[in-house]
Amino acid sequence: MDISKKEYEQTAKKHAGSSKLYITLPKAFLIGGAICCLGELFLNIYQRYAGLDFDTAAAYTSITLVFLSALFTGFGWYEKIAKHGGAGTLVPITGFANAVVSPALEFKTEGYVLGTGAKMFVIAGPVIVYGISAAFIYGIIYYIYGFFA
Repeated sequence: MDISKKEYEQTAKKHAGSSKLYITLPKAFLIGGAICCLGELFLNIYQRYAGLDFDTAAAYTSITLVFLSALFTGFGWYEKIAKHGGAGTLVPITGFANAVVSPALEFKTEGYVLGTGAKMFVIAGPVIVYGISAAFIYGIIYYIYGFFA
């Protein structure tokens, strides 16, 4: 099947919905902001009522947000929120948790090893690999720079 660039653009335009930025941008901002405010709420609760120091409370906050994101993904609620929030749901840590849990749930019928285990990092895997690789290269450069400085 060989189609020209013009035919492809016409087909894509026909099937793509029109984006109303004046609606989608505020929704993404508000929903992403609400997720971040929820994180601040948990941080304050862990600091004030649990008596945790800032670093420990921040770690517990991240764990709580990841757990809630995974739970909401499992129940199918995260997708409904993401339909309205768009990129606002992708940016915080909850989006990363959703990117790991969604493929795991989708491929669970193929078994725990070849389905859930193998497909869990289909979306998030490249991000993890890039982050680790970039940190390793940065560490080497920092070490060499410190050695000669």
